[in-house]
Amino acid sequence: MADQTLPAQIANQLRRDILRGVLRPGMSIKERDNADKMGVSRTPLREAIRILATEGLIELRPARSPIVSIPSIKQIADEVEVLLAVEKLSGELACERATDAEVDALAEIVQTMSDKFDTIDAVEMFEIDMSFHAALAQAAHNEPLAEIHGTFLSRLWRSRFLAAIQRRNRERVVDHHTHIVDALRDRDAVAIRAAIGVHLDHLAEDIIDVITQEIAEASADADRKDDHETTPLRT
Repeated sequence: MADQTLPAQIANQLRRDILRGVLRPGMSIKERDNADKMGVSRTPLREAIRILATEGLIELRPARSPIVSIPSIKQIADEVEVLLAVEKLSGELACERATDAEVDALAEIVQTMSDKFDTIDAVEMFEIDMSFHAALAQAAHNEPLAEIHGTFLSRLWRSRFLAAIQRRNRERVVDHHTHIVDALRDRDAVAIRAAIGVHLDHLAEDIIDVITQEIAEASADADRKDDHETTPLRT
């Protein structure tokens, strides 16, 4: 992360805080408080917040503090639909256009996931996983397609993380990606589309399940807070 700009480093830290639930959906992000906590000025923090706003992780509000975004289930379902189509098309094009070095690099990412599966932090494993999908999109050698993929990958970052930790197992993390690499190495567009489908076809359902559960928990917390605030004091 040393080669990143300061706003990008701050954005990365905030992104991880959102993934870990330190910053939860609907929570306001106070510029002064967070700048003091991170030991930075408010200017790069403000730029970092704008980065995350473009990714859909943070919602900007006029004359008010930004908040961690609360996407609707319909929005998530639509975005997953686009991401899945883009990933499959990227895989097909990569079968035609990826260099041997790019295929080897993807295989190395899978090997890293396999080697570190039992010891690595969930956020770090997720970041490695997403780097695989980003690299596959780049291997398609279609810049507009890679940009679209990056946009929707960012928008679904937190939702996809929540789904990933709910269903984390070696088969899903290692074997699925291995099958994708094998199909890519064979230059088999039909096989890679099928392998990506096995890996991602249930993504929308997985995400909706965890988001629905989170919404229910948030609603229950709000109800308990309201009950506590309206309970008369005993004398």
